[in-house]
Formats: sequence, C-alpha cells, structure tokens
Amino acid sequence: MRDAISLVHALRDPASSATLDGAGWTQLIASARAEQLAGTLADRVRGVVKPRHADHLLDAAYASAEQGRVQALWEAEMARRALAPLGLPVVLLKGTAYVAAGLAAGRGRSIGDLDILVPRDRIDEVERALLAAGWEWVKPDPYDDAYYRQWMHELPPLIHRERDRMIDVHHTVLPLTARITPDAGAMLSDAVGLRDGLAVLSGDDMICHSAAHLFADGDLAGGLRNLWDLHCLFAEVATPALWERARMHGLEVAVARAWRLAGALYAPTRAPAQAGAQSRRRTARNPGLPPAREHGHMPDRLYRRRLLARDGWGRATRPVTRFAFFVRSHWLRMPPAMLARHLFTKWRKGHRASG
Repeated sequence: MRDAISLVHALRDPASSATLDGAGWTQLIASARAEQLAGTLADRVRGVVKPRHADHLLDAAYASAEQGRVQALWEAEMARRALAPLGLPVVLLKGTAYVAAGLAAGRGRSIGDLDILVPRDRIDEVERALLAAGWEWVKPDPYDDAYYRQWMHELPPLIHRERDRMIDVHHTVLPLTARITPDAGAMLSDAVGLRDGLAVLSGDDMICHSAAHLFADGDLAGGLRNLWDLHCLFAEVATPALWERARMHGLEVAVARAWRLAGALYAPTRAPAQAGAQSRRRTARNPGLPPAREHGHMPDRLYRRRLLARDGWGRATRPVTRFAFFVRSHWLRMPPAMLARHLFTKWRKGHRASG
C-alpha cells in the first residue's frame, strides 16, 4: 500500500475491512498504531469478522485506550483540586475534554498530556499552585524557558514528580508570534461547565481549537487522528454559528479546510453547512461548502498528501512533503527574522552540546 488510505477506509466504512486477510489486518493495525488511532480503529471495527490475532491486538489497543481515559480523567481531577483555591474553572482541551464530555471523538482515543486553558492574567497564580501540588519543570534550559514565557501560548511543560504525567497550561491556543490571534477570552467566557467541576470549550470553540492546532500551527504530524477528532466534532457539536465563531477567531480558513478534508477522507457532514446568511452567499456557487479563502494557501490536495504520508505498515513516507510542512509550521509560528534568530540559537546550542 502506497499510503495510509486503507486506514482511512477502515475508519470511514468498518464493514469494508471484513475482506482483509491476516496480512491485511496486520498492516492495518500497524498503520493505526503509527497514527495513534489503534483504539479508535478497535472501536470502529468491533463486530467485524476478523482473524483471531487481529481481535487480540485490537482488544489490547482498546483496553489501553480505556486505561488512558481513566488516567486522563484522574489527572484532570488532580489539576482541579490543585487550582480549586484560586477559584478558577479548569477548562480541559483536546482528548481529555472529549472523554470528559462523553463525545464520540473520545471513543478509543489515545490521550497524552493534560491540556488546560486558563486566563492569561492568572497564569502566574496557576503556575505557583501547580508547583506547590507536585508538578515540576521539564525544560531546564534557560533559553527554552524564556522562549515559552515570552512567545508561546502556554507555560513550559510540567510533569508531576510522582504520577509522571505531563500538563500543558495554555493561556491561548496559538503562539503569540503567530499571524492569527484567536480570542482566548471569549473561549473561556463561553466554556461549558461539567458536573464534576471541570469545564470544556463550547462545541464550536472545540472545533476552532482543533482546526487551529492541526492547520494553523503544527506540521500535521498525527494529522489523521486530529482530523478524525474534527470529523466527529463536526457531526456532533457544530452549530449554525460555527462559521461566525471561526471568523471571529481568525480561523475561518483553518476550519473550512478541516471541514473539507474531513468530509473528503472520512465522511461528509452537513451540520456546519447550515451557516449564517453571509456564509451561504459566499458559497452560493458551491452549495453545501463552507467559505474557502484559498489565497496564499496550498491546495487541499497537498494537505491530503501529507496526511496520508505513511506506507501500509505505518512507516513514514514522502520525506520532501514532510519537510515542507515542517518548514511551513515554523513559518506560521513567527516572523522570518525571529524564526532565523530562533533556529540559529537552537543550532548553536545543539552544536555546543555535541562539541
């Protein structure tokens, strides 16, 4: 297999995987593991007839995802307890938010660090509270520490010294050096409280944040998983106000691209297309499509090429495309002169360390 399209087909139409032989299942599971989608695949193909070894592997993957879900919720509770004296809502982001809210995007999902969003003007208090509760710095390097505090959208990452779990404390959703500045205050104001004292972003803001993370910031590593998140979110939580909300955050292009690619690879969803009158006028010539301002952006087919850059065994392919998106991610993050200084500093530090 030349790319990861077989994994996409299995997620989109689980019944289609019933025709796979033993080797086909092995390749499919290997590809899913590489994209951190093994638990999601296990959930999707439940009930499909498959070889016994594939059943065992997928059962293990789903059990691992379940354990990760419990750990993620426990870590969120630990953060809530640590920050409770501050009187702040702990707004969960990404995978932990999906499982805490009981959303489809959380079913079988691999969850790594705990990500939370707090007001920027309270970030120092949050930092002190977490340090007092047992979290420690991961990045001892003074340059990295200063870079995070001055330019990034989050504190330097912290890890709990006893539970060995990471927490990323965000005060907005894109680096301060990025060309787009989403309104983190509006996201916090409209966050939705959960019964256990935690909170998650509103459905439309979840989509905006996920699209920003995938298309306006990173190099699309792990992109199929993030695009699956978006596919589920579009179907489950998007409202007719999505496009206006995306426009307010400056993320209209990223959200529109996410909707088109999720529809092309996984399955079309119609809820976001029920947009406001302005969006309907913009898409009059292409009914059902969201606004798509392509000026200055690479066509969707290049994004698709990068998203599928794995062979049938899950090994990375298309190195030129990957490198191009790596460069793009840095280009989006900061102005050219600043990027040059940053890369030179990192290179010089690495050169000294290896010398």
